[in-house]
Order: sequence, then C-alpha cells, then structure tokens
Amino acid sequence: MILWEVIKDYDSGKSYKIQKRKAKNNMFYEAKNHTLKINTTEMDYITFGRGTEILILIPGLNLSDARGSALALAHMYRIFAKDYKVYCFDRKREIPEGYTVEDLASDIAYAMESLNLKAASVFGVSQGGMIAQYLALNHPQLVKKLVLAVTLSRTNDTVTEVVNGWVSMAEQGRFEDIVKDMVQKLYSDAYIKKYRFILPVLAKFPKPKNPQRFIILAKSCLTCSTFDNLDKIQCPVLVLGGSKDIIVTADASLEIAQKLNCEIYMYENLGHSAYEEAKDFNRRIYDFLSEH
Repeated sequence: MILWEVIKDYDSGKSYKIQKRKAKNNMFYEAKNHTLKINTTEMDYITFGRGTEILILIPGLNLSDARGSALALAHMYRIFAKDYKVYCFDRKREIPEGYTVEDLASDIAYAMESLNLKAASVFGVSQGGMIAQYLALNHPQLVKKLVLAVTLSRTNDTVTEVVNGWVSMAEQGRFEDIVKDMVQKLYSDAYIKKYRFILPVLAKFPKPKNPQRFIILAKSCLTCSTFDNLDKIQCPVLVLGGSKDIIVTADASLEIAQKLNCEIYMYENLGHSAYEEAKDFNRRIYDFLSEH
C-alpha cells in the first residue's frame, strides 16, 4: 500500500549505478518525470516505455511522492516498457479536506483527457485500485482493461482500524511509528528477515513534505464504495490479492472477483505487498493484458 516506494528509494542509493548502466543498454525505458497543471495546483507523473499501447499505473497511498523516481519505477515495471507507453500518475500536490477516492479518480480522468489518453489499460494497486474502479465506472471510455491489485470495493473493520491508526500517528507527528507499522503489516516474515538491516534506516525516514496531504489521502481510503456498482464495469478485469493481507483483507479481493465474475489469482503465502514480493506478479498482468 505504501512502503514499496520507501524501500525502493532506499535501495536506489545502493543500486543506482547498476540501474544507470542498465538504462544505457535499455534505452526503451525512456523514463521521464513530468508535471501537469490541474486547476490551481499541479500533478506529478512519470512516463516510460515506447510501445504503442497505453498503460496507466495508479500506485497506492504513499509517504513520499513520485518526483525523481522515474528510473526506479521504470526498472521495477520494465516488463511493460517494450509494448507499452506507461503513465504513472501521482496525486495532486494540494488536496483539500474531505477528498474522496472518487475525487482522485476524477483527477486521473482529467489528466488522461488532457494528455489525450483514451481506451487505456489501467493497473491500480491498493488505494490505486480503488481509484481505478471509479475511473472504470465513471469514465468507461478511458478504460479498456482493468487490473485491481490488493484492493477493496468497500471498507471493512480491518482497513478502518489500520488507516485510522496511521492517521492518528500522523496527526501526532509519529512518522517513524507509521513506517514501523507499515513494515509489519505489508510484508511477509521472510521478506522482513531478508531486509532486516534496512529497518533501522526506514524508521528514520523523514516525514512527508506535506503531512496534512498524507492525512487527507489516508482518510480517503475509507471512502471507497463501489461494491454495489461493480457489475456495471464492462471491460475485462483481473484481480490479484494476498491471502495473508492484513490491511485490506483477502476477502476484499475475493468479493470483487465474485461480484465481477472475473479472473482472480491469490498469493497464498503473501500479504498486501504481493505486488512487490511475488516474482511473477508483473508477468501475470502482462499476460492478462496480452490475452485480452
């Protein structure tokens, strides 16, 4: 939901030279950072790849923003770079109180229309999956294929407790505690053990540049309510979830797939961070998009 950006940014300090060297050999990445004017504020977004198909990537709630992470993101999703032009949209820099995930979907739609992006494949992770559902429901002309990863269509007691806990800690300025809590809730024990040397560094991760923005965005996770309308989504859908997800729950993924009667794959031994831990995660998405 959040921490892949944090760990990725830390790892980039260690592997940047390798990524830079790879980039020289794989110029099709063409990873770039951009800024789009949206109403009275701006939205950051990243592009990479040189394919003819359009893929929209909507990441989850994050402690950091997208600025400066184009190359690392392109490397993480490099499987798509040859066949797709990938657009990863961040949230607006300024978010008003009371913003909902449906409002965030409207921002993505505005950005897509401004860039003349139509009939795209859309891949949403966690909160990004919530946004993707509203995008498909309210702007069906923009979405021709949909991938919903470790997400939900309606709130439950588990996600309410988790998100409210993060909001409470953020309001108290306890961002080190948020990071520690995210590590424990997102990742498998094996993954935490493997990267245990990173945890002390993560705990010192600086607070967001705009803490109030994070709080508003976190609260918006609890506004998703698409379940009753899911059957109105007409495009092909793939659902990916983690059976040990203790943030949105495994049942959240299962009920989306059941309601849509669509393809689903559950990672039995992984939780919310299946999109980062599972080596075949991006391949499953690539194959689904290719088949449809």
